[in-house]
Amino acid sequence: MSIAFTFPGQGSQAVGMGKDLADAFPEARAVFDEVDDALAQKLSTLMWEGPEDELTLTANAQPALMAVSLAAIRVLEARGLSLKDSVAYVAGHSLGEYSALAAAGTFSIADTARLLRIRGNAMQAAVPVGEGAMAAIIGLDQPDVEAACAEAGKGSVCQIANDNGGGQLVISGAKPAVEHAARICTEKGAKRALMLPVSAPFHSALMQPAADAMREALAAVTRNAPVVPVVANVVVRPLTDPNEIADRLVEQVTGRVRWRETVEWFGQNGVTTLYEIGAGKVLSGLARRIDRNIATANIGAPADIDAALAELGQA
Repeated sequence: MSIAFTFPGQGSQAVGMGKDLADAFPEARAVFDEVDDALAQKLSTLMWEGPEDELTLTANAQPALMAVSLAAIRVLEARGLSLKDSVAYVAGHSLGEYSALAAAGTFSIADTARLLRIRGNAMQAAVPVGEGAMAAIIGLDQPDVEAACAEAGKGSVCQIANDNGGGQLVISGAKPAVEHAARICTEKGAKRALMLPVSAPFHSALMQPAADAMREALAAVTRNAPVVPVVANVVVRPLTDPNEIADRLVEQVTGRVRWRETVEWFGQNGVTTLYEIGAGKVLSGLARRIDRNIATANIGAPADIDAALAELGQA
């Protein structure tokens, strides 16, 4: 029996997230205070009171989601959980990979918050608003989606950004090319081709300026070997070398989030339970569609803590 902890990405944020943890556990409150101090901003107030449109901004949502995940981790640790002894692997969806690395001790919480603020700002600034786009393609095989991107992207950028599993692929790039590719996917038989309400074409080659910014930012922070290997988005294999981890985080800005393959890798390497740590239940839902033999559970609210500790104590 083997356990992996997974950490959600952007889209899982909601006003009020993490407040019940902060109210119930001083260790959780300390994490939110640490993030507020690191960013010189009362991000916790924005998280708990809104407004939602401000929380949804990439530069806020990314450190906020990390804070909720790390608050849950610190509560578990204060009650006796040893990540090293109880968990075989960690992984995170896009920004969640930073949360996973903070949980595993590669980065401090304060450095992770600052890195994600830099990442969010750099991703937003990389492409002028309105010039990039993303679309979710539902119910079409990956080769057909890749062919549609290639056809639509001649002379511009259009590529698969996320392979989320369960028949869901997300494409990203220049807006006209993404819109064209979405139409092609519909013609090829996709159940849906839905333009997404995002502010930038994440995980595409257009994000190269943000990748450059992250290379510089990551070089300036202390990096430790994680106490638990991280299964990285862009290579789908466990990493422990801090320098390679940093290189893969840079690649991740422009590269594909290979989440379907990550869950499949877990199943092929003895993982029997995936815990989603933090806000929402998006990753748990994806995992159930990818591999029904892997059990899923969530740790994001006070009621989850005791149940998880009981289960993890038996692991």
